[in-house]
Amino acid sequence: MVTVTDEASKYIVDLIAKNDKPGYGIRIYLAGMGCSGAQFGMSFQKDAKEGDIIEKLDGFSVFYDDETKEALDACTVDFVETPYGSGLVVNNPNASGSCGSCGGSCH
Repeated sequence: MVTVTDEASKYIVDLIAKNDKPGYGIRIYLAGMGCSGAQFGMSFQKDAKEGDIIEKLDGFSVFYDDETKEALDACTVDFVETPYGSGLVVNNPNASGSCGSCGGSCH
């Protein structure tokens, strides 16, 4: 189960309305693995796909598959505002936050 903060829920409901997508929800998917852990993506989705896990929240549903479920364990979807912009983020307490092991550069 993924946790969605109240601020993120309000933002998602507003985003669905602004994009004229009544009846849609949000799909969270595993977009890859980075040196600090799982990377997630999100998109609008209207209906469940075969095998989807569906969480019904107030005003929308969240869809994800089994693989994403494992990576989402203990994660929280939140709305953030920064000097660079605002939007949804998946806070992953299991992420190491370190880039040293892969030898790459994370910015």
